Amino acid sequence: MSVDRRAVIGFGVLGASALATGAVVFLRSRPDMRGLVGQAVTLNGFAGGEKMAFLANPKTIEALKRRGFVLNADREGSVEQVRDPALLARKPDFLWPSSAPLVELAKKNTKVLNDQVIFNSPIVVYSWESIAEGLVKVGMATKEAAHYRVDAKALIQAVLDSKPWSDLGQTDLYGHVRLIATDPNKSNSGFMFAGLAADILTGDVANAASLPKVLPQVVALFEAMGFKSHSSGQAFDDYIAGGPGAQPLVVGYENQLVEWIIADPDRWKRVQASSGARPVTLYLHPTVYSAHPLIALSQPSLPLIDAFMSPELQAIGWRDHGFRGPLGAIGADTDPLVAGRMPAQVTDVAPMPDVDTMLAILDGLSATPAQPGAPAPTAPSNDAVNGA
Repeated sequence: MSVDRRAVIGFGVLGASALATGAVVFLRSRPDMRGLVGQAVTLNGFAGGEKMAFLANPKTIEALKRRGFVLNADREGSVEQVRDPALLARKPDFLWPSSAPLVELAKKNTKVLNDQVIFNSPIVVYSWESIAEGLVKVGMATKEAAHYRVDAKALIQAVLDSKPWSDLGQTDLYGHVRLIATDPNKSNSGFMFAGLAADILTGDVANAASLPKVLPQVVALFEAMGFKSHSSGQAFDDYIAGGPGAQPLVVGYENQLVEWIIADPDRWKRVQASSGARPVTLYLHPTVYSAHPLIALSQPSLPLIDAFMSPELQAIGWRDHGFRGPLGAIGADTDPLVAGRMPAQVTDVAPMPDVDTMLAILDGLSATPAQPGAPAPTAPSNDAVNGA
């Protein structure tokens, strides 16, 4: 029996159509490939400055696009994201601050549909090799592999006691011991450090009953810092540019130096080979963990949480930017340039005070706000990082 040629063509068209339909259904069922069938959705939101390089990474952009997302993320301080009425009035789809307590603060100011910790990064102090070695000599720090471990209480007390740098083994630094953090009312690293300082000065987790006794000391600690940046990313940039004289001890996130090293391997090799200032990480004992929770405020942003939790995006966060995963462990695939620079686990972790206690701390510190018009450290001095 012969088959009409047109029938054959018709069967072929039907088969191709069925195959195409099946392929589209298959792609739509794959969260990592939805972007290939025209399902990309543009989401607008805010993210902390320390995550902007991750969001701008072409690998991140491509991985999100395949999953159907295009993100427009504006850089805003973590504390501002969750409490500034002007920012929340812009109806963002998502917020990405850098602290779990800020989720509770967000819930006081807007409707949160869901939240999930995407990355973790302990709060550290950035310094310079010569200063770190001085801390070791006076018994305030120990050297462990390629990083240092510093007594947080002793360091904070040295600032409060206005100790001269010579007491910490430094004879060529001007004035008293100076520790620099961001503005706690604007930026999360300063916010977290304020909570840690309150815990340390209390001798336990600070709360409404114990805070009045130590709040004046927390205020004095931040008053001694002088100018305070609104952004953790800017604070780290100032640290790198300023050198030991201008930026001796700077509070930041563990991932920031890791990310800086990976971004330009040749620059890092020049720094390591030079006789000038070398940046180092001081792990605080104890410290606090800075979680990076993604806060979904709109229905279209809910699947973004699963996208960021995918193995591919988690690997990009660790390999290229030094962000630990949700459980605080380092990734399996570590760039050789930074291998050994971070402890596998950070165990000396203090809990943050509850959100109401933190709000009371912020109120106390609001009398010593950052000065937006104040000049940041100017051109790098001779102390600045060679080749940076």
